[in-house]
Amino acid sequence: MTIASRKIRLVMQLRRHGISDTNVLSAIERIPREVFVPSTFQDQAYEDMALPIGHGQTLSRPQVVAVMTQALCVQRGQRVLEVGTGSGYQAAVLSRLCRRLYTIERHRELLNLAEARFTKLRLHNITTHFGDGWKGWPAQAPFERIIVTAAAPEVPADLAAQLNPGSGILVLPIGRSSRDQDLVRVTRLEDGSFREEFLESVRFVPLVAGMPVPEALGGGGRPTMACRSPES
Repeated sequence: MTIASRKIRLVMQLRRHGISDTNVLSAIERIPREVFVPSTFQDQAYEDMALPIGHGQTLSRPQVVAVMTQALCVQRGQRVLEVGTGSGYQAAVLSRLCRRLYTIERHRELLNLAEARFTKLRLHNITTHFGDGWKGWPAQAPFERIIVTAAAPEVPADLAAQLNPGSGILVLPIGRSSRDQDLVRVTRLEDGSFREEFLESVRFVPLVAGMPVPEALGGGGRPTMACRSPES
C-alpha cells in the first residue's frame, strides 16, 4: 500500500470517528506524518497508534490529534500556543489552521529535531521556545487557543490565565494516572471565569514542571526561534 493510499485510509477512519471539520481533515492530509516518525517506525506512520520519539515522549495517535485540533475550533487569524512540541507533528497540523503557532518544549533534542522538520516543510508561521510549559509563554500572551499535549493533574493556573477573556479555549488531558485521564476543553468567559467540558477518555504522558537538569544547566532556558517570519 502506498503512502497516499494509507493517508486516505487514515482520513476515512477519522471521519468515522466523528471528525467532521473539513479544515482539520485537510490539514492532517497535507502534513506528511512520516516526516515526524522515527525511521524504525516508518511503516506505521499512517496507522492510528502512538509512537515513541525518545525522552519518554510519544507521537500521539492521529485520532487524538484530530479530536484535540477539532475541539480547539481554530480560526485562521488566531494565535495558538502549544505546550509540548514533541515531534512537532501537532504543531505542524495547527500551523495550517492559524495565523501564528507558538510551541514550547523542555527537551532540547526534541526541539531541535522539530525545528528542522518545520524548516524542511517550510512552515514559516511557527515560533518555538525551549522552556517550562507549565508557565506557558507570558511574553506572547494572551492566546486565543492553547493546547497541551501531556496530562496535568489539574488545569495549570498560569496557562488558563493566558487565555483571551471571552473567546479563549484550552484543550488538554487531565488526570493523575495514565489509566484515568479525561480530555477537557476549558473556555474562558467574558467575566474571567472558566467553563469545562469533558470530551473523551485519553492516555498521555504526564506534563512535568520545570526543566530536565542537564538541559537546564547547559541550555540556559533562552527562547529559540524557528522558521522566523513576520506575522501576517
